[in-house]
Amino acid sequence: MQDNLPDKPSPGRLFLSVFPSIMLPMFLAVVDQTIVATALPNIAASLGGVERISWVVVAYLLAATIAAPVYGQLRDVWGGKRMMFVALGIFLLASLACAASTSVEMLSFARVLQGLGGGGLMTLSQALIGEAIPPRERARFQGYLAGVAVSSSTFGPIVGGLLTQHFGWRSIFLVNLPLGLLAVFMTLRLEPREPRAQAWTFDTMGLVLFVAFITPLLLALQQAQRMSMSALPSFLVLATVGAVALVALVMRERRAPYPLLPIHLLRQATIWRSDALAACHGATLVSLITFIPIYLRVLRGTSAAETGLLLLPLMFGVGGGSMLTGRVVSRTGLTTIFPTVGLIFATLLLVLLSIFAGNLGPRQLSLYLFGCGLFMGTVMGVVQVTVQNAAGAASLGSAAASVQLSRSIGAAVGTALVGTVLFATLSLSDPDTAGLFANLVQQGPDGLASLPPARYAIVQSGIATAFSAAFLTMAAFAAIGLWLAWSIPTRRLS
Repeated sequence: MQDNLPDKPSPGRLFLSVFPSIMLPMFLAVVDQTIVATALPNIAASLGGVERISWVVVAYLLAATIAAPVYGQLRDVWGGKRMMFVALGIFLLASLACAASTSVEMLSFARVLQGLGGGGLMTLSQALIGEAIPPRERARFQGYLAGVAVSSSTFGPIVGGLLTQHFGWRSIFLVNLPLGLLAVFMTLRLEPREPRAQAWTFDTMGLVLFVAFITPLLLALQQAQRMSMSALPSFLVLATVGAVALVALVMRERRAPYPLLPIHLLRQATIWRSDALAACHGATLVSLITFIPIYLRVLRGTSAAETGLLLLPLMFGVGGGSMLTGRVVSRTGLTTIFPTVGLIFATLLLVLLSIFAGNLGPRQLSLYLFGCGLFMGTVMGVVQVTVQNAAGAASLGSAAASVQLSRSIGAAVGTALVGTVLFATLSLSDPDTAGLFANLVQQGPDGLASLPPARYAIVQSGIATAFSAAFLTMAAFAAIGLWLAWSIPTRRLS
């Protein structure tokens, strides 16, 4: 009887059969969030519309955030493989439209379409892990996937700069075509999942209310970073619209037969606390990746290439921490102990980074970033596998979407709050220093060369103090995440 049972696939066999098919879509989705950053000046010079150029970034983030729960629900009905083909098709066509754009408005619209595809790639990659991998092995693969996500986030600006410099800004979108076609081929290798048999209707009203909530929220956060009285009315209006839409959305999702947002899942303490932990992780890590380049440029005068190299320890740390945590979770079944311990050290390192922000050399900063990355890498793989384990096989797509959505909103809110703290500290300490900050971002410390030595020292001290406050805010996000990790009821995989 024992001889007739199918052999259990080895971890190595599972890796070769599943991971390449999931890794490439995830890489495409995440790298397109950051690869465009270094090309923005060239895009503005080519297409004009400098005052609207930020929409090229915001449009993708907005659409990807909206797409996450949509694909999560559709995956639970039609299966991850089918929906992956849909997401890849939209992403490839949108990439071609981006490369062919002749105005900032056209490019922004194409980026909306690209985000609608990219948001699906991220959610479906996470769900396919749960669909194809046994529960105990999922942590290992989530660690690999977290490493891919952070690596692509860090490499995006470097690759974008090189492609733009040598082949023009359109090449950052055209490079998606061969990679996307390879991803289509790799997806063919996955086993299909049978569609849900029972009747089902899409939650259209839920989607409308979700868009009405998330769009004003992201726009309000963008206004908050300007820190001016002229931006206050629009911020208040947008925040009010978003809050009203959120209340209506929650009321709608409680009554909907097939809700877009998994309200039924969020009633479980394990899931909502894990999602909140994902939001804190996104706030900490994305704000760190966003503001470290500005810190290096303003206080150290590093070039874009040098900044990319100094970010590599952070990338290697997160990737190493993610993969190491995944392997240990797979062997032991223990989960929340790893982010709990990891976030203790991540919080301490960020506090130390805040204290010594004005006196760190490149080597010391690299060590701090590697340590932060290593301990932050203990979080996301554990979050995904915990949520998927608690949600069950029937709701893997919705569970993965809830984590992705939480992390995206956390990243947006966290980055906006850190930016607000940074600029508020500059303005309160010395309004003239705040006025010089834009020149410093463009020229580095050379922008202060004309100042008297005494004034130069005051300005540098004020900027170092502002970055200390920013890093301390990141430490606060990590500390909240630490409390959440400790409070998650499920501490071992079943």
